[in-house]
Amino acid sequence: MPKGYWVSVYRTISDPEKLAAYDKLAGPAVRAGGGRVLSRGGRVVAHDAGIAERTILIEFDSFEQAVSTRESAAYQEALAALSDGVERDFRIVEGID
Repeated sequence: MPKGYWVSVYRTISDPEKLAAYDKLAGPAVRAGGGRVLSRGGRVVAHDAGIAERTILIEFDSFEQAVSTRESAAYQEALAALSDGVERDFRIVEGID
């Protein structure tokens, strides 16, 4: 079964306090959904139209698990805390194996 991945690239962070509140809630929600953080805010080299900003990569055992975790009540609470504190590009993608 192909794995699922969350890919999130932060274009701007306008409210670091909202981001901190989100991080506090999102971590447990992701772990409860079976997610494993592979990369979070480390070094980034951007090419083409990319943005060298905070980038997060989270792996799930399946695409369905990644989607259901995004829709979970716990993660929705994290999103409410984040609100308009950032502008980001968030995607859920299916792996190839």
